[in-house]
Formats: sequence, structure tokens, C-alpha cells
Amino acid sequence: MNELSPKPMGVRPPRQPRTGVTSTGARKAGSKSERSRAREFALQALYQTLVGKNEVADIDAFTRDLAGFSKSDSVHFDALLHGCTEQAVELDALLMPLLDRKLAEISPVEHAVMWIGAYELKHCLDVPWRVVLNECVELAKEFGGTDGHKYVNAVLNGLAPSLRTDEMAADRGHSRP
Repeated sequence: MNELSPKPMGVRPPRQPRTGVTSTGARKAGSKSERSRAREFALQALYQTLVGKNEVADIDAFTRDLAGFSKSDSVHFDALLHGCTEQAVELDALLMPLLDRKLAEISPVEHAVMWIGAYELKHCLDVPWRVVLNECVELAKEFGGTDGHKYVNAVLNGLAPSLRTDEMAADRGHSRP
């Protein structure tokens, strides 16, 4: 058989390994936790506040009606959406010294991801700082620009020591040689 002849009926392509990640390296939906899903929905909602300037209550209601929302941690979603929008000025003030450009020049996706990261580092102390960074990098990989995840990682990695001083010091004390 040559390349141009049709494949015989019933012949399947080789089976792909199930690794839990997409071709871009982002986690597949089935392997995401309820909190990861909440972060995704919060990112989409925060994007609407940044780009569409829509009312938070309207965005909240719209987002809750999206397919798959029931599989997310709605309490964490609430904390992220309402916390980030209510504290947007404070979160931006934390981020700005770590940016290499004006906030207006940051992609709205990366801006929203950094809000989520800054909010979680500051207020969600039950989430380890490394998890916050990893989750935000994953969000930026999945929804942001080509290298946006690298920028998000650098900014949040710069912010973490000021918000999680004790936790990071404890990590350094327990790190391997």
C-alpha cells in the first residue's frame, strides 16, 4: 500500500499513551482537581472583568452556568473571583515592582493569572507556595501566550518570598543537598 491509497476498514491508528497532559504540556481535563478547575473558571471570569469590564455579579452568574462548573470547587472560585476583583488595586501594587513593563502592556490572561497567584499566596495559606506557582504556570500554559507562563513564573517566584517568608525558609531548611 502506498501513502495515497485509503486505509483498510477497521484499521485503527496506533494507540497513544495516556499521560494526563495535552500536546502543549497542560494537564488534561480529566486529571484536574476541583481546585484546578475553580482556578480555570476564575481565570475566565477575571478575564471578563479585565477585558469586558462586566459586572462581577453578572460574570459570576454566567460562569456558574458554564459546562463543567459543577466539577469545580465553587468556594475557591468565589474566593478567587471576588477576592481578586475586590483587591485588584492591592494585588496590582504587589505585582508592579516585579514587572519589566507597564501593567497595561501585560496580556489580560497573564494579568488575571498573576492576580490569582498573588491572591492565593497572600490569602490561601492552606495552598503551599509551590502549588500556587505550579497551578498558575499551568493556567498560563493552557490559556496564555507562547511564553507567558515563563513570565508568570518569574513574577510570582519574585513575589512569593515576601508573602510566604516562613514557608519558604522552612522549605530551604528541609531541602536536599
